[in-house]
Amino acid sequence: MTKTILITGATDGIGLETAKMMAPLGHSLLLHGRSVDKLAAAKSAVAAIEGAGEIRTYQSDLTDLAQVRAMAEALKSDFSSIDALINNAGVFKMSNPLTHDGFDARFIVNVVAPYVLTKALLPLLGSEGRVVNLSSAAQAPVNLKGFLTKQAFKDGAAYAQSKLALTMWSIGVAHELGTGGPMIVAVNPASFLGSKMVKEAYGHAGHDLRIGADILTRAALSDEFANASGRYYDNDRKAFAEPHPDALDPSKNERVIEAIEQLIR
Repeated sequence: MTKTILITGATDGIGLETAKMMAPLGHSLLLHGRSVDKLAAAKSAVAAIEGAGEIRTYQSDLTDLAQVRAMAEALKSDFSSIDALINNAGVFKMSNPLTHDGFDARFIVNVVAPYVLTKALLPLLGSEGRVVNLSSAAQAPVNLKGFLTKQAFKDGAAYAQSKLALTMWSIGVAHELGTGGPMIVAVNPASFLGSKMVKEAYGHAGHDLRIGADILTRAALSDEFANASGRYYDNDRKAFAEPHPDALDPSKNERVIEAIEQLIR
């Protein structure tokens, strides 16, 4: 049975590679990106693959939560259900790391935007849908006071804290929703994959992107993730594993969710 799958950050890197991997299976793929031109190029590349199903594109700048909400409304207008949401979009290094509201864009794009999008799309995902959140092996304790402060962090600190915060709300929301909500899993797609982000951050080409695309495809579609809600999968270990200890503390996860809710009010 073909499914409807939304992939954020699908114009390059792991997101685009995941769309290309899913295309021959005939699924309806909804590709998100910030650039209209890059979205058009991604759509053409994916649609040209033999067996590809319907390909649609959605433009939104995830540093602007109003645009995130607008995209969610457009999706709800276009579809009555979505089978999987892959929150792949993420940023590490930026020439200007502050959003127009003055917050560090790594927290907004990597943590808050996927939270807002996921919560908005819960009615479409139902209890059978899946949410796959792109985590990382880089996880550092979250400075919640700083998270809510209009300031820029150093690149590595912002990224590592944002990925732990994403993992923490993934686990927290999964437990909050229980069986009434979609499967929500945080996935480290593997370290040092050959994305633009890795090249900018570490200055080398990185490993085959298909390593990450494969695990995201499996997380969205395969039976091995059917009961993965509230868990963390580490593709460096090729297994479900424990994330940073903070993500195993329900009270800390709740405080991260409360901080996000405070920021988006």
